[in-house]
Amino acid sequence: MIAIIDYGMGNLASVKNAFLKLGYKTFISSKPDDILSADRVVLPGVGAFGDAINSLQDTGLDRTIYRIVKESKPLLGVCLGLQLLFTESEENGVHKGLDIIQGRVIKFKLPSFYKVPHMGWNEVKPDPGSQLFKNILPGSYFYFVHSYYVVPEDNSFAAAVSDYGLDFICAVEKDNLFATQFHPEKSGSIGLEVLKNFAEI
Repeated sequence: MIAIIDYGMGNLASVKNAFLKLGYKTFISSKPDDILSADRVVLPGVGAFGDAINSLQDTGLDRTIYRIVKESKPLLGVCLGLQLLFTESEENGVHKGLDIIQGRVIKFKLPSFYKVPHMGWNEVKPDPGSQLFKNILPGSYFYFVHSYYVVPEDNSFAAAVSDYGLDFICAVEKDNLFATQFHPEKSGSIGLEVLKNFAEI
């Protein structure tokens, strides 16, 4: 059973429908006990970092996420859900994140011919040992919508990189934590393969 955390800032239905299409039992919830009862958990996210972290703290769902990590339950962050796992973000001022992965979230500072936000399909180069990208060929394309990217203190957590004016880490794996900057639920059959890999970890 896969739980999708509802903290008011996620593209919940599309993530749920993607797992259902793959045949996995999935539910959306904002109730800690329900979320903790699941075998795997997804932290989605669309919107501003500060609003999202405030929502998690106001609802107490930040404590639920810490408990998931402590219990070594597989957790998948998607887009903003990836960024929230980090120490802090510079989006609209400095905001403290969950600090589960040490590092920062910074804005693209690129020549003017690069549009920000970075939006659309982009090539992803996975690490050969990545569990999320099992059976996915290097050079596959995934769908992105973001203005900020993560910079971990320890690059060994990088599961994949992409290039948009600079090389940036677009997926991480650390123990039971998995997260992507791109939207696998919006990335067609190749994105579904990533979700399938997570569901089978």
